[in-house]
Amino acid sequence: MPSISEKGRQMPASPIRKLVPYAEAAKKRGSHVIHLNIGQPDIKTPKVALDAVRNHNIEVLAYSMTEGSEIYREKIAAYYAKKDIHVTAKDIIVTTGGSEALSFAMGTIMDAEDEIIIPEPFYANYNGFATAAGVKVVPIASSIDTNFALPPIAEFEKLITPQTKAILICNPGNPTGYLYSKEEIEQLATLVKKHDLFLIADEVYREFTYEGSQHYSILQVNGLEEHAIVVDSVSKRYSMCGARIGCIVSKNREVIQTAMKFAQARLSPPTFAQIASEAALETPQEYFDEVIEEYVSRRNILISELKQLEGVKVAVPQGAFYCVVELPVADADDFAQWLLEKFEMDGNTVMVAPAAGFYATPGLGKNQIRIAYVLEKDQLVKAVQILGRALKEYNAK
Repeated sequence: MPSISEKGRQMPASPIRKLVPYAEAAKKRGSHVIHLNIGQPDIKTPKVALDAVRNHNIEVLAYSMTEGSEIYREKIAAYYAKKDIHVTAKDIIVTTGGSEALSFAMGTIMDAEDEIIIPEPFYANYNGFATAAGVKVVPIASSIDTNFALPPIAEFEKLITPQTKAILICNPGNPTGYLYSKEEIEQLATLVKKHDLFLIADEVYREFTYEGSQHYSILQVNGLEEHAIVVDSVSKRYSMCGARIGCIVSKNREVIQTAMKFAQARLSPPTFAQIASEAALETPQEYFDEVIEEYVSRRNILISELKQLEGVKVAVPQGAFYCVVELPVADADDFAQWLLEKFEMDGNTVMVAPAAGFYATPGLGKNQIRIAYVLEKDQLVKAVQILGRALKEYNAK
């Protein structure tokens, strides 16, 4: 019998999606499942984006340019300029989601067995992208006790070897919601310049920062032009997860030229999704103001409710729409599965994302979950009430 690859065997399953069969089974039994597990916003996609697709008169759905429409890339550059990020269309390659942008980045700058340092917990699919590229993830732990702030630079320096090619951060963070300060970004910039490394920043949640905090991009750091690579996406910004449009951005010409070869191998990004994404750039600021106000309100009520649960610890996010919660259980994976298989309250149960899958270090995060607060506030309150009762029952069995 033919065998699959070792790489395929090592490819990690998504901690966000692996419980889906249990959730579907619960629904078939008649339970209502409240989904706290996935960052699919319930905010409406901007009408201008949907109208651009509805009203288009395309007769032949042709390939687009490999690097994405020039007009669209020029508009992306104009969007960045408003954020005090100064790039040109030539610094941008449009990708099939931020996922492809990150895959292009790893393929462009790293060879098999090279190393990339990532503060953990981190977006679970980083493990998958690294495995696919044959790259070794070197984790550096951040702590819920410091709200998942950047670990000390001295700890990063201890991990750098001749195989280290890059440091990767997500800012604001998924799953933590932590927003790196300008000072933290500049510390990382100094470090990568000292050791001649790349700094990759996943900035897909740039728009979502709270309490007047400002996002500081690695592309704003003077002198970092040859080291900085940004991964971006329309998925969360415009509540367009299904569009699958993102981009890789760098002022390093060799990086862009090399990434372009990976882009050519997949031909082009989707045409209609680019049309919608280009139109979405016309979304007025009022849209984001209202969305941020709603997320702040949801975050506040979620954190307030969680803090009332005995034995529960929660980090307060400063951006994005996730938080990491530490539970009084030994194994959050087992608890999450039990919630779907054996527990309900008034016909309801909850689906969460166990946090161990957001770590690369074995054993870390086993008693933590990630919650995405992308639901209406009444649903969040109900979900926490369910969690509270479930914890009591689970720990009593």
